[in-house]
Amino acid sequence: MPATANDGPDKIRDLQIKLYLAAKRSPTRRFHALYDKVHRRDILERAWQDVEHNRGAAGVDGVSIEAIRQRGVEGFLDELQTELKEGRYRPQPVRRVAIPKRSGTGMRNLGIPAVRDRVVAAAAKLVLEPVFEADFRPCSFGFRPKRNAHQANERIRAGIQRGNRWVVDADIANFFDEIPRPKLVEAVRRRVSDRRTVKLVQSWLRAGVVAKGQLLHPEAGTPQGGVASPLLANIYLHQLDQAWESQYGQLGELTRFADDLVIVCPTKATAEAAKEALGKLLADLGLRLAEAKTRLVDTDSGQGFDFLGFHHRKVRSFRRPNVKYLARWPGQAAMRRARAKVRALLSRKQLRQPFSVVVRDVNRFLRGWGEYYRHGNSNSQFHSMDRYVRTRMMRYITQKHNHPGIGYGFQVLTRSGNDVGLYRLVGTIGSKHVQTAR
Repeated sequence: MPATANDGPDKIRDLQIKLYLAAKRSPTRRFHALYDKVHRRDILERAWQDVEHNRGAAGVDGVSIEAIRQRGVEGFLDELQTELKEGRYRPQPVRRVAIPKRSGTGMRNLGIPAVRDRVVAAAAKLVLEPVFEADFRPCSFGFRPKRNAHQANERIRAGIQRGNRWVVDADIANFFDEIPRPKLVEAVRRRVSDRRTVKLVQSWLRAGVVAKGQLLHPEAGTPQGGVASPLLANIYLHQLDQAWESQYGQLGELTRFADDLVIVCPTKATAEAAKEALGKLLADLGLRLAEAKTRLVDTDSGQGFDFLGFHHRKVRSFRRPNVKYLARWPGQAAMRRARAKVRALLSRKQLRQPFSVVVRDVNRFLRGWGEYYRHGNSNSQFHSMDRYVRTRMMRYITQKHNHPGIGYGFQVLTRSGNDVGLYRLVGTIGSKHVQTAR
């Protein structure tokens, strides 16, 4: 049914605006009546819609989103609302799985909460986020409304073009696993005095983790993959943003996307001082720099750095050879991941799939990947990916028809007149500047 002025979504937006403005007007105010809003029916319904849209696997209870649909969403939300109202709600342990790191080296732990816990966390996020958004600094871009990775990259580009040639390419070691929980709860309490809401946050942190069939209770950290974890990360690292801005802003300009951060500095000396200051601030928060992954980069000497999947490097302008500018394109790790995804979509396991379905799935991935990386100087990488996809498709078609080599697939692609409908990345590079975050 179309939304009207009296529908839940509009009421939720009104609530969020009121909370944001109240927090903005009074930076020291602590909110004491939030829990009753978390279990409001319209907020739980919106939280369910968000969780359903994001899909995801079942948690430790094995209950999937589809299973809840089949049993009835209304009854599911009735039960959840009653548990929250009566104070009987208890989150289940998080199911831990290890997945490869985006860098391609090593593994990282991903926590998968039960669907019911994801809905409660999404409801709490709807209420808590506007309160803390009023405080967050302009240097923070990760998992925030109306902010994204492209704006973070644009801030870095602009900072380097203003003469900040040195970059502190920093990495926080095991951030989500090492957040000190008492300090995190203290950071939440700076804005929230509602004991039931604070207790709800604490219950997520204490719920435990099931890994390889064993129930574990880590003493630090918040599960990476939880609905509320990005917000909690921003709440905690807001202290870093504030301290940098007030104490060390003269050394360089900080840009942070969740736990990924970069500082651009005018000289090597200020970059070295910035790295030392950053280490000190993180230590105060109970965190630490990953020294092996943290380095100083001189962009004027031809060195580059990776941030948010892009490789950033100064290159000469074709039209003005004496002028260098900071360009960015998909980093090597991003290219490896993309090729691995294409290989999986066109592997022998997919030979029994209808050809139209295979092409659709490949195109869906390419469009999403290209939409992210089109904001930059990715033409060469897009050419390379197009060639790779075309070659893999030739191999797939040949295998599907039981021919040797790739010759048969080449003929099919050539004769089709449009490469059997494969999406082409070349020609999709964005020409407009990224909108600056407000």
